[in-house]
Parts: sequence; structure tokens; C-alpha cells
Amino acid sequence: MLDDPALLSLPAETWGVRHVQLGAPPVAGASMTVFWNAERPVGHVLQAAHGGIERKMARQPALLRAPADLPCHTVSIIICTRDRPEHLSRCLGSLPRQSYPIHEIIVVDNGSRDAGTRDLAIAAGVVYLREDRKGLDVARNTGARHAAGEIIAYTDDDVVLHPHWLRNLVAAFDAPEIGAVTGLVLPAELMNEAQVYFESYWSFSQGYDRKDFTPAAFRADLGHVLPAWKIGAGASMAFRRDVFGRVGYFDARLDVGQAGCSGDSEFWYRLIAAGYVCRYEPASVAFHYHRRGMESLGSQLYHYMRGHCMALLVQYQRTGVRANLSMALFWKPRYYAGCLFRSLRRRGLPEHRFLRQEIIGYLAGFLFFLRHPRIDPRD
Repeated sequence: MLDDPALLSLPAETWGVRHVQLGAPPVAGASMTVFWNAERPVGHVLQAAHGGIERKMARQPALLRAPADLPCHTVSIIICTRDRPEHLSRCLGSLPRQSYPIHEIIVVDNGSRDAGTRDLAIAAGVVYLREDRKGLDVARNTGARHAAGEIIAYTDDDVVLHPHWLRNLVAAFDAPEIGAVTGLVLPAELMNEAQVYFESYWSFSQGYDRKDFTPAAFRADLGHVLPAWKIGAGASMAFRRDVFGRVGYFDARLDVGQAGCSGDSEFWYRLIAAGYVCRYEPASVAFHYHRRGMESLGSQLYHYMRGHCMALLVQYQRTGVRANLSMALFWKPRYYAGCLFRSLRRRGLPEHRFLRQEIIGYLAGFLFFLRHPRIDPRD
């Protein structure tokens, strides 16, 4: 059993997710059992919100590189936060355990209303930056402009990090064409209905196999939208510093505080369109604390779909790939029309529990774009 809180950086009393070595049976009573092969996760069993059981296993996990073979990069870690010092403290507490050296840790305070975030950052001995312009992507850009590392890694304040998170994230930059790497984000806890629902239908995890998203695949299928949202999650991502000089910064109209979501996926899409490879590396593991209330989850999904709609329009605006426009104006509305029809015929479908919030959010994305049609020259 991988039940050592020092290893996982998680307080045992908040689990509901159990971690075992490969070959052990799922843990009775656990919402989710994650299977590990030594230091890397290779699969899970989830008691899903629809009442069924979800099983995912790696087909052939990539071999971990020995520490002596790792590329040598200086790394800046950026954490953007606002009015959540208790979350930030927990996240910062997992960084001293990292097995790869950290050049600097930067906390970007996106307009907190009191001095708690500043005081915590100063006490922790990290770089503190104040950014009063509202928006997660504004804060991400502020951090990137001040970062000195060759690799710029991002995580969120509601995340704790496995001790080898950074080592395996950096190791995945093993070719010059790889511009971005994301990691596996597992739930830190599944203790209530809202958290299980999110993990069942909106999980950050993209599985247990390494995946490369390449410019060749992008160019070969311009009639469809490359699903950049499947590359990973903004809670665990890293970039070569020089990509910002080539493709610009995050679009400040997207993500939390603005449209609501998808600033990360739009940036990955832009990188691939510019000729970079984006890699998903599940050996790099972070643990995310999902929202605990159904009302809060409903609001989150509204903003997710508002941001997703906005991102499709921004991707078309920035790259000229018309498939994004077709997806935004035709295919996604058609999908939601089908969902609405099925929901009316069969009331109580669990996957449609937040259908109203999703549809309203998606429509709100169009209105948001009409109000913010121009790219900020600072991005």
C-alpha cells in the first residue's frame, strides 16, 4: 500500500482515494483505487457517479529515466492565486519534497483582498508578485514575464504535488521540438457527491499512457478541431521559456476571472499550430482538490462551457483554422440539442444533471466574445 502521507503529501483523513501497488485488489469502500508500478501510476478503478465502475489501465507506460540521465534545466514554478492562503499553504508545503532542483518559486497574487497571501509567500521565502488586472491568464503571463528558468512550470493553489512531479515533467522535454508538457492530475479526495460527479464526467486525468500531440497530425486533419483539451490540465503544465517569445502569451480573455476556462488548451493549440509538440506525461503526478459542493460545481461547469466556446472562437481568430468556427457555430450546438432531446425523453440521466448550466454557459461564451473581440496586444 502507498499509504505514507509523506510520499503522497496528502492528509490520510481526507482521502477516499486509495493508492496500492499493481496486483493488489481495489480497496473496499474507496471511491477510487489508483494502482502504481513502483513510482508511477498505471491505472485506476472508480466507483462512478452513474453507479457503474470505471476501469482504466496503461497499455504500455513509457520507461522512467534514471536521475543521472535527466536533462539539465533551470526551472521556475509559478502558482497563481487569489484569496486562498489556506490552499496556497498546502500547495507550497509539497514543493520542498521535490526530487528535482527548483530555481525559483513565484506566487502571483491576482488581486487578493487582504495581506494573507503576501504574508504567506514572504514567510515561505518565495518570490511574491502582485497582479491586480483580473484573470488567471493575466496572472500566468505576469509570472512568465518575471521567470528566469529555462522551463516554466505551472500548478494551481488547490493542488499538492507528488515528490517526483517536477522531475518527470522536466524529463519529458527530451527533444527540442517539445514546447509543452502536461502531467497526470488525480483527485486528492473523493469524499462527496460533487467530487465523484466531477471525476466521473469532467476528470482532469487523460489516462496512464504518454501521448504526443504533433504538428503533423494537426496539419493532416484541418477539417476537424484538434482536441487540445485532451492534452492535460493547467494544474500541471510546463513550457520552454522561449515559446512565449515565438507564439505570445496566454490569451487574457480566457480562463478564471474572464471567460472562465480554456486558456491552457488554447495556448497548447497555438503551440501545435506553430510547429511545437505538446506531450502528456502521466509519470508526472499532481493531486487536485475538486470542489465539494454541487452548487459550486454547477457554477464551475457553466464557466467551463463559456470558456470552451470562447476558446473555439479565439482559436479561429488566432490560427484561421475554420474547423474551430464550424465546431463553435454548428457541431457543438447540434451536440447540445441532442443532449437536450435525450434529457427530455429520459429524465434523470446523471450525465445531464448540469445540462442547463452547460448550455447557458456555452451561449454566454458567444456574448463574451462579442464584448471582447480583440486580442490584447500585451498577450
